[in-house]
Amino acid sequence: MGRMNNAQPLSQRLHALDNLRALMMWLGIVLHVAVNHLTIESPLPWRDPKTSPAADLLVLFIHSFRMPVFFLLAGFFAALLVERRGANGMLKNRGLRLALPFAIFWPLLFAATTVLAMVYIHLTVRGVPGIDPTLTPARQPGGSPFNTMHLWFLYQLLWLCVLAWAAVRLQRFVPARMRDALAHGFTTLAGRRWGFVVLALPLAVVGAFYPSGMVTVSGSFMPPLGEWIQSGLFFAAGWHVHGQRERLLALFAARCWGYAAAGLVLLVTTVMLLGASRGAGAHRLPHPEFWIALTYNATAWLWSLALVGAFMRYLPRQNAVLAYLSQSAYWVYLMHMLGTIGFGILLFDAPVGAVAKMGLNIAATSLAALTSYQLLVRHTFVGALLNGQRAEKRSTRKSTKARVLAAK
Repeated sequence: MGRMNNAQPLSQRLHALDNLRALMMWLGIVLHVAVNHLTIESPLPWRDPKTSPAADLLVLFIHSFRMPVFFLLAGFFAALLVERRGANGMLKNRGLRLALPFAIFWPLLFAATTVLAMVYIHLTVRGVPGIDPTLTPARQPGGSPFNTMHLWFLYQLLWLCVLAWAAVRLQRFVPARMRDALAHGFTTLAGRRWGFVVLALPLAVVGAFYPSGMVTVSGSFMPPLGEWIQSGLFFAAGWHVHGQRERLLALFAARCWGYAAAGLVLLVTTVMLLGASRGAGAHRLPHPEFWIALTYNATAWLWSLALVGAFMRYLPRQNAVLAYLSQSAYWVYLMHMLGTIGFGILLFDAPVGAVAKMGLNIAATSLAALTSYQLLVRHTFVGALLNGQRAEKRSTRKSTKARVLAAK
């Protein structure tokens, strides 16, 4: 990891990035509801009887940028923590905010999600609710029956932070010229209009080894190398963006519409390549997985930078609604799969179309998650565990301290 001695500390909290993180978290609900209604092969073993191409496009669209944005922001904020608290302070913070919630919530969520998934699979196969373990897809020979589920993000992010900590602690053994060259390389690529192509190339090579050119998340406690490269590159980019944040964030803001338009063109190209690779003329496209992975990951870089820039440009200040969503985001992230699966079961036989079912499920899951946050989490020890010290409490203390000093 590059040195950050020359970076100036932020004068105030970057509310724009908090706002962006809140929106990305809510899109997880939309994504996992849409998966229930895919017309194409689903990564999950259950499916609603009503499907729609709209669900296919929605999943492809959200998946192209949501997790890249998360890892980009995660790398940025990890670097910010190192700047403010040092490497050990960053690791301690990540342990409290990532490792501890994972250890507490994973067993509970794994049990509850497994039961709901088995009921949904029974509905999918036999048309009635029930539980039959024989319907559950068999795991790979020698594989574990356990997986990280949707908490894979917490799990991988924790280990990426451990690697970042090790890199900072060991950087004195790496020649300064090499460290500076690495940091300069990342920030140069992030700042150049053509940089997204170079950043997408290693991900295209990785994606070429996956069906359809897209890295799929295994949920394994020992993820394959391809998953680490996919998430790690965005994390590393966010880390180095922090080192030149004032220049690069302003640049992203100025170029956000151009990045978004180019990303749209590449996403359309990806859809066309996917169609060509599956059609009668598939043999005419050599190595289709590579080209699909290249356009799709180029889209991911462009839209990630576009979203960061757009939020810096148009939502730089704290917004009451987004601030609340940001505070509740961690809890919503942990619990939303129970809602998308549970309400999917309840809506299975509803006499409405796929799009209407998606809307109902998204609304019901969002409402249930936010209500449970407000009643059970926000003002309890669970909220303190997930969010740490709430911003409003910090502000109150600072204001009180200022008044006391003024009185003296």
